[in-house]
Amino acid sequence: MAKITRRTALATGLATGAASCTSAPKLTPLTASAVKADGLFAHGVASGDPQATSVVIWTRVSAGSDDSVGRSVAINWETATDTSFNTILNSGETSTSANADWTVKILLEDLQPGADIYYRFKLGDTASPIGRARTLPAGKMDKASFAVVSCSNFPYGFFNVYDLIARQDNLDAVIHLGDYFYEYGTDGYGGKSGEQLNRPHDPAHETLTLDDYRRRHAQYKSDPSAQAMHAKHPMISIWDDHEVSNDSWTDGAQNHNPKTEGDWNDRRRAALQAYYEWMPVRDPLPGQPREALFRSYSFGDLMTITAIETRLMARSQQINLNDVAPRLKTAEGLAEFQENVLWDQSREMLGDAQSDFIDRSLRDSVAADQPWRIIANQVIMAKIIAPDLNPHVTEEDIIALEKEWDQARAFIRLSALGLPSNLDAWDGYPAARERFYETAKNASTDGIVVLTGDTHTWWANDLKTSDGDLMGVELGVHSVTSPSPYDSSFLGGKGAEYALLTNKENKDVRYLSGEDHGFIALSVTKEEINATFMAVDTVTSPVYNAFEKVTFEIGKSKGKVKFTGSSGLGFKEGFLF
Repeated sequence: MAKITRRTALATGLATGAASCTSAPKLTPLTASAVKADGLFAHGVASGDPQATSVVIWTRVSAGSDDSVGRSVAINWETATDTSFNTILNSGETSTSANADWTVKILLEDLQPGADIYYRFKLGDTASPIGRARTLPAGKMDKASFAVVSCSNFPYGFFNVYDLIARQDNLDAVIHLGDYFYEYGTDGYGGKSGEQLNRPHDPAHETLTLDDYRRRHAQYKSDPSAQAMHAKHPMISIWDDHEVSNDSWTDGAQNHNPKTEGDWNDRRRAALQAYYEWMPVRDPLPGQPREALFRSYSFGDLMTITAIETRLMARSQQINLNDVAPRLKTAEGLAEFQENVLWDQSREMLGDAQSDFIDRSLRDSVAADQPWRIIANQVIMAKIIAPDLNPHVTEEDIIALEKEWDQARAFIRLSALGLPSNLDAWDGYPAARERFYETAKNASTDGIVVLTGDTHTWWANDLKTSDGDLMGVELGVHSVTSPSPYDSSFLGGKGAEYALLTNKENKDVRYLSGEDHGFIALSVTKEEINATFMAVDTVTSPVYNAFEKVTFEIGKSKGKVKFTGSSGLGFKEGFLF
C-alpha cells in the first residue's frame, strides 16, 4: 500500500461507534533482537521454497563489494543434523560474483521428507550464522504449523513481528504473502516515520534500477529480526506489488511514470532479477518467465498450499475511478459500467497458464485425499462493497484526502452506488474471480482456505460466488509494520469506525480490525484449522508485548469449508461474526 489509495483513503468513514475489543492478556515484555550478522556474512542466512526432498538455502558474501576480492569468490557450504555440525550430511563448493550481487543460493536435493537440516556457509575460515531448513513431509501426518505474514515496511517501524515469529518453535514454514519490501524513497510513503525512528530507506530515492533494488533488499536483510526469522524457519514466499512498484499490473503500475522513470519492462526486469538473487526461492525453469512465481506445496496426506501470482503474469490494468466517474451519473450509466467494464470477461488476474496450474494442483490434492486446500494469495478475494460515505465526509475531508489520492472525490461520491471498495483487489476483476471459483469447483474440492495480505488489516471473510454459493473462507493478515486504514488512530481517529461500518454492511465480512500488527499462527489438523491472530502492541520501539488477539476455527459442515467457531471477540465483533 502506498500513501492513501483505494485501500486506505476512506478511513474517515463514520459509523456511530467503533467495534469493542476484549482486553487481551499481556505477556512479559519482549525485546527484539539487536544482534545481527556482520563481517563476511552481514546479511545472514535464509532457506525456503521447500519440497519433500529439496529446499533452497541462501546467503550473501558482503566482502564481494571489495574490488580486491576479484571477479568471483569460492564459497563452501555444509549441512548437518544438528547445530554443532557433529554429523555432516553433505557439503560442497560454489562461487558467486558481482553478476549475482555476491549472493549465494544452493538447491539442496536428495533429502529426506519432513527433515530438519542445519546449514552454514564458509569463506576461508569464516563461517556464516547457522540456519535451519525443513523439507515438506510425506505420507501420514497429524499436524502442520505456519506463521502467515505480509507487508514489512522498514521506515514504518521495527520488525517486532518477525522477532516474535523467530521465537516460535517447530513451524513448518513462514508463509510470506508479499510486500516483503517497499519501493518508495524517503520523500514518499513512510518517509516521515523513517526519519522519526531513524529507519530511512536506502537508497534514499525510489527504487528504479537493478542497483536500487539490490540495495533495498540488502537493507531489509540487514535487519536483525528479519535475520533471526530467516535463520529459524524456511519461507514460502510470493510477491505482491511493492517488490516492483505500487498497484502493478502486466504492463505498468500506478507508481510508475514512463516519462520520468523509464521503461516499465526495464524496471520490472531489474526488480525480478534482484528478487531472485536475494530471496530463498528457486529460479525459474528454463523457458519459464520470471513472472511465473506460482508454486504448489504438498504436505503429506494433510494439505496442499497453492501459491498464486496476481500481479505480473496476466493482470489487466486496474479501473481508474476518475476515468469512469462521469458515466455513473445515471442508473443506465451505472448498469452499463457494471456489465461492460467491471464485469468485462476479458479482464484477467491469473491467465490461462496459471489457471491450468491451479487446476492441476487442486486436482492432485483431491486425488491424494487431502482434507485441506490452502491458497496463498496477495489481495482480498471476498466481495467488499464500500459503505455510503457521503453523509459522513465533509468538503474539508475530501480536500485533505485529494492531496494524497487523486481519486478520493470520485470514490466518496460513488460510494453511494454499492460499488467495490477496492478495485485493485479481486473485486475489480469479478469475472476472473468467478473463473477461479469455477476452477475450484471443477476440481471437485469441498472448499478452499485463502490466505491474504496487502491491506494491513485483519480479516475473516466468507467466499461466495455471484450466485451465493459458499466456496470457502478467507483469512487476511495485518502487516509487519505498514499502517492500516482501519486503525483507530488513522485519519483523525475515525478508522475503527469505518471498519465497523464496513463490517456491518458486508455480510461476507465476518471480522475486520485494523488494530495491532502481527501474524496468523495457522495450525492444520485433519479435522480443523485453527487461526490465531498473534499481535504486537507496538512497532515504534523494539520493546513490545505480544498477545493472542482473536482465534477462528475452520471446519467442514455439509460438504463445505466454513468458520465453525471463534474466541476473543468483543461484543460488537461477536454479534457481527
